[in-house]
Amino acid sequence: MIELARRMSRVQASAIRELLKLTERPEVLSFAGGLPAPEAFPVEAMARAHADVLAHDGAAALQYGATEGFGPLREWVAARMTQRGLPAAAANVLITAGSQQGIDLAGKALIDPGDIVAVEEPSYLAALQSFSTYEAQFAVVGSDDDGMRVDQLEETLRTTRVKLIYLVPNFQNPRGTTLSLERRARLARLAAEHGVAVLEDDPYAELRYSGAPLPPVAGLEPEATVLHLGSFSKTLAPGLRLGFAVADERIIRALTIAKQAADLHTGVLSQRAVSRLLETFDYDAHLRRLQLYGERLAAMLASLERSFPAGARWTRPEGGLFVWARLPHGLDAEALLSAAMREHVAFVPGAPFYPHLPQRDTLRLNFSNRPPELIAEGMARLGACIAAQLAEPRAELT
Repeated sequence: MIELARRMSRVQASAIRELLKLTERPEVLSFAGGLPAPEAFPVEAMARAHADVLAHDGAAALQYGATEGFGPLREWVAARMTQRGLPAAAANVLITAGSQQGIDLAGKALIDPGDIVAVEEPSYLAALQSFSTYEAQFAVVGSDDDGMRVDQLEETLRTTRVKLIYLVPNFQNPRGTTLSLERRARLARLAAEHGVAVLEDDPYAELRYSGAPLPPVAGLEPEATVLHLGSFSKTLAPGLRLGFAVADERIIRALTIAKQAADLHTGVLSQRAVSRLLETFDYDAHLRRLQLYGERLAAMLASLERSFPAGARWTRPEGGLFVWARLPHGLDAEALLSAAMREHVAFVPGAPFYPHLPQRDTLRLNFSNRPPELIAEGMARLGACIAAQLAEPRAELT
């Protein structure tokens, strides 16, 4: 039998992707994957944009393209990020195959075996998976309702040789929390003082349903090296596989070389179609239509209040796609999932989001992919499963 590379022994399969295989059955009410609502996809506008590109620029759209991406789309991203508080030009932008590829390219360009990456606890599972592929070690920093504990990060930077800080500042995956403005500024200053790069993974920033928008960490401290990642997956459609990285030209050059070795370039047809779409499509009006997710978030929070037993706790996000919950009396979320699946309801247990010591009484719930009435039904089923497990002493952790 052929032996796999040793580094693969450090990388676990994504618990979410594996779980989604089990939840595709139509009778299952799944709150597991971070799936946008398909009824929110601008299907007709995308169809027109693709047809227009194929009719007028078909040969170019079906040809190989520049690794950095389609020029007009890079210019649009640069202008958008400048508007959001991160001054950028097209030369500062690399178009990626989703923001997940940006995470992977950052790991390839920045991490050597044994390098230490500081991450929030809990943290985005697929980022942990990607960094593990490059044989990183993890320094864990706590988090609370205002995001990463920057005071703990400061202590970590004083005592540990950190190579990279990774965070999701807006509506964090999995907790749904947002890094406060004060902590953003302090984090950027610390990164500059300690000469540590920051990977700011920000796919949810424009999915805000309440509260005031906050500027990217990348725009707050000129001396800090911050690589900002964004995506069209959550705002237009994940099937496009379009994301972007924004950084100084030296970092973009390194990511470009890494991408050349990975896939040569992101799909040209998708890039050109989205660029064409954005020429005439009212993107901000489309984002306002995505406030339907805010209605679904409100429905989930109300359903949790109504259906979960006393002692359960959960976050109250201002945007994004997820609510993070902690079960009462130390119940095990994986055991709960087995019971919940028998009732045809699914979620993601929280343990895989922890790089070191998993908190087994936690779980992640997605609210964007189901209408309010099904959210209520799903949380009622899940609440009943929790109540049943509470009645069984053997379900408690010892």
